[in-house]
Amino acid sequence: MTSDPVFYRARAAAEHAAAEAATLDNVRDRAQRAEAAWTRMAERAEHTLSQRETREAAAAAARLAASDELA
Repeated sequence: MTSDPVFYRARAAAEHAAAEAATLDNVRDRAQRAEAAWTRMAERAEHTLSQRETREAAAAAARLAASDELA
């Protein structure tokens, strides 16, 4: 399974459409729960990517500072 937030958002949108089209309450409820779950997964994946970018930027800055000290 991918951890791509775009994929998760697309699945949430598909579940939202399914909920809108549902005529049975239990089917609509299931689609709404699925939409909420996909949305939470997207938010977690986005948070993870943000944290990774922050860590990588800090590591790059530390490497740059270390290389400046050696020069």
